[in-house]
Amino acid sequence: MKMISICGLDCSECPARVAHLNNDDTLRKKTAADWSGMYGADIKPEQVNCTGCTAPGIKFPHCENGCTMRKCAMEKKIDHCGQCSDYPCEQLAGFFAHVPEAKVNLEVLRS
Repeated sequence: MKMISICGLDCSECPARVAHLNNDDTLRKKTAADWSGMYGADIKPEQVNCTGCTAPGIKFPHCENGCTMRKCAMEKKIDHCGQCSDYPCEQLAGFFAHVPEAKVNLEVLRS
């Protein structure tokens, strides 16, 4: 079952969530190495934990503190970007160019 984040990603498929739920240190190490390379960041395996963007509990640091889409939706008191009167904003349109499945997920939520 999908667990759609504020921006439209499927948290149920996120390796940070999967690693957290399964207490999988091997997946944490692999994800930290992959994401460090992809994003040019120093991500430590112990940071690779998340319960999901909209679920209570621990969040991956970027999702909790660095995601401007999440911050915007929380300020507007909406559940996801698809509920926004500015949908799709410039930032979200740029995001969709890299993650088209997020747009599909939000379009389903909008309908």
